[in-house]
Amino acid sequence: MLVALVSVVVLAGIAIAGTVRGISARESTARSDAAQSVAASAATAYAAAGGWTGADLGAADDLAGSAGARLVVRDGSGQVVLAPSGAAGQGMGPGMGMGQGMGAGASAAGVVSVPVMVDGAQVGTVSLGFGASSSGSAEQVAWTWILVAAVAAVLAAVLVAWWVTRRFTRPLVRLAALADQVASGSLSARPTEQDLTEPGEIGELARAFATAAERVEASDTARKRMSADLAHELRTPLSVLQAGLEELNDGLEDPDPERIAALHRQSLRLGRIVDDLAELSAAETSRLSLRRDEVDLAALAVDALREAAPVMSAAGLDARTNGDSSVPVLGDADRLHQVVGNLLSNAARYCRPGDVVTVSTRTDGSRALLEVSDTGPGIPAEDLPHVFDRLWRGNADSDVSGSGIGLAVVRELVAAHGGTVVALSDGRSGTTMRVSLPAAP
Repeated sequence: MLVALVSVVVLAGIAIAGTVRGISARESTARSDAAQSVAASAATAYAAAGGWTGADLGAADDLAGSAGARLVVRDGSGQVVLAPSGAAGQGMGPGMGMGQGMGAGASAAGVVSVPVMVDGAQVGTVSLGFGASSSGSAEQVAWTWILVAAVAAVLAAVLVAWWVTRRFTRPLVRLAALADQVASGSLSARPTEQDLTEPGEIGELARAFATAAERVEASDTARKRMSADLAHELRTPLSVLQAGLEELNDGLEDPDPERIAALHRQSLRLGRIVDDLAELSAAETSRLSLRRDEVDLAALAVDALREAAPVMSAAGLDARTNGDSSVPVLGDADRLHQVVGNLLSNAARYCRPGDVVTVSTRTDGSRALLEVSDTGPGIPAEDLPHVFDRLWRGNADSDVSGSGIGLAVVRELVAAHGGTVVALSDGRSGTTMRVSLPAAP
């Protein structure tokens, strides 16, 4: 509305000024032309009569009348030769009337005076008195139409502002209400399909809000699940320790070495869970602590397999390596060694005695691939999407020792190096853990 009003005021000022100036210029030119014509006619009458006495000024008077003016003719001495009808009754005597005191060619408001020239000499003056200028009436008409235009512009501005305001504020109000719902704990609140398909930045805002809400809900769900799983993991060894210590304290059991060893194993299990959680936390913040150097992934895999040989042998597994002789990558050697170690520990935990575990490395274009394959029982298809989740071990493996954190650590460390890790299995004949990392330039 403010823009509309300012526009109307500016355009009105320019239009009025232009209209008044245009009409004034046109009238001035027309009056000057009429005065010149009357002066020429008076000069012709003067020449024909040989003076002002007996000069027929009727034609000049008619020209002045057709121009809408009253004519006064004076001789060279300023005496009135011809005056408008009734001028005498208005006090216009000899030497008085329109243009009195004005020199030749001068003009007052509404009066135009022009000299009468005969043979190059001025013999008199004609003065034409015009009525009120038409610019005043034109200005009134212009102001009337400008007022109409201003009212129309303001009404249009009100309608457009109302439509635009509602167009922009309605989805924003809905999103604000959704934000309040999410803040109050209703994490399932989502923008409507109409909001998601809004054009421009409003649609982008709605889609960004929906994505953020989904991530918040997923994070909250994972947090709750992790808390429940962690409580479950800690409950068993704590219960065993508590029960065993109460029995010893009450004298129901003798503190023999076997009993003490059993309680010690439970304390070790608790320690492993705590260590695994600390390891996962360190992996999640590893992007801040990576020391990147050129690392030979093939040599690193051989070293990791050599260190894991006692664990593999104890599990009755045949471990071997193959692949390219050198696979350079940019990364933190200790973190990558931890990745391979965790994958080998996972294979040792779930494979059966006599199974074969193979660590292979190769370069595939701009990617370096590391695969840990086994001939174990495999992973069911419904479990594959969850193998890298925190504290997840699968329904079929609930009796297998471990905290379910090792593969989650692998995923975090590989992501910190800009890579990906996937689990491949048909559920029957083994599993392949494939790590893809950017190859060194």
